[in-house]
Amino acid sequence: MAAVWQQVLALDAKYNAYRAPNNPQFRTLYIKRRSQLLRENAKTEHDPSVRREYMKMRAQLLTARYGSLPFSDQGSMRSRTVSLRSVSRNTAESMDSLNLGGNDGWLGKHHRRHLSSGSMKHIYDSIEVVPTSVAEASRAMAGGKTVSENYAFAGMHHIFDQHSASVSSVKFANDDKSRVACCSMDGSLSICQVIPPPATVICMLKGHTSGVMDFVWSLSNDVILSVSLDGTARLWAVAAGSCMRVINNPMECEIMSCVFQPLNNNMFVIGDIRCNVQVMNMSTGKPCKGGSSKITGRVLCLAFDPSGRILWSGDDKGFIHSFTFDVASGKLNKAKRITVCEGHAVTCISARSWISREARDPSLLVNCCVNSLCLFKIVSEDGALQLKRKFPIKQRLSTIRSAFCPLMSFRQGACVISGSEDMCVYFFDITKENKPCVNKLLGHSAPVLDVCFNCDESLLASCDAQGMVIIWKREGKQNML
Repeated sequence: MAAVWQQVLALDAKYNAYRAPNNPQFRTLYIKRRSQLLRENAKTEHDPSVRREYMKMRAQLLTARYGSLPFSDQGSMRSRTVSLRSVSRNTAESMDSLNLGGNDGWLGKHHRRHLSSGSMKHIYDSIEVVPTSVAEASRAMAGGKTVSENYAFAGMHHIFDQHSASVSSVKFANDDKSRVACCSMDGSLSICQVIPPPATVICMLKGHTSGVMDFVWSLSNDVILSVSLDGTARLWAVAAGSCMRVINNPMECEIMSCVFQPLNNNMFVIGDIRCNVQVMNMSTGKPCKGGSSKITGRVLCLAFDPSGRILWSGDDKGFIHSFTFDVASGKLNKAKRITVCEGHAVTCISARSWISREARDPSLLVNCCVNSLCLFKIVSEDGALQLKRKFPIKQRLSTIRSAFCPLMSFRQGACVISGSEDMCVYFFDITKENKPCVNKLLGHSAPVLDVCFNCDESLLASCDAQGMVIIWKREGKQNML
């Protein structure tokens, strides 16, 4: 149980603005080292009562040293619970044998008790520490840099061209700076090492007999799930570079999208061209009872909220459907249908509980073939959405994807990135009303289909319709925390 260590880090981050007020570099280094120490301590078994006492004493000492916090949500510390990182440590041993014993897998009673909470605020507070509305501490810890300075990507770190057809998706491993994977319409996937140089292709994953439309890393990065137009989902052992299991689509048709259940990697969801959303049990390779639903069009994209309680699907008819998800059983309940733009395909969905201290709402980032990147606010517990902003990109025909920037707490502004049919990578600050585009990368010679940061934002990967993958590097010192 890593809950207390997450609370300690949150407490230290709140007080960090008062440490060495004239030395923001020291404060940044302090919180980085503090995070590393707490992560290491979380791996060791401790008496929970000792942890809670330590938390209480540390809060008293910090209050005595720096005074009471001026932040409004100091009392909400008691609602913090287990983070996704604590879950990921369990995935490795669960995946080794693929014998996880039913839909629950390794999801413990603690998680199920927690997931029964009712309010939207509690759902999002429970997964990540919600920031205060005061941004001065964030700006100080980021060294006072503007968003444009923070996202000054220009130089190319490496270019990969190992695929012979369009690269449909690219993703860095979770909490990993060095490994990136991509899937291609040539029917293969590749795993690459980009740090330290020279960048190399570690292995090619071959087995699909048609184009690979989508893939996702498991939380512990030991397994990759891929789906293909050949009608199969495949589980790949990353370390061995081999296929662990082939799972046929029970609907016997092409699969377009996939996603792991964030709190229980023993379940995953697939979407196909016959408008089916289907929850699958990884250990058995069979559909979960009550985990199937039909929507209005081909299921091009899927995304969970961080709590794993809400699932969204996007289709080629221009609709987003939300579902409530029972983590214990895998049962889906259809909730809302949201019209993005009828008749224009929704090609990507990403969910985030909050983006920065300036952008504190739970949000959904959506690509739709209307020459716009859309940002929605999540307004209810069943996944209802309200449009907040649109950002101009070129997208009419291609399956373009976008992403939230991974670092949220310690900086000014809030950034999202997207590919585009005009062969550019766009950076948008969602907090800016005027001229939100803060950077644009030129280098591809075909539509940019997907973009992804590594965990510390020192590198950015983008892929295009001609099979090229570019790894971009930040200008200047690579220290984004």
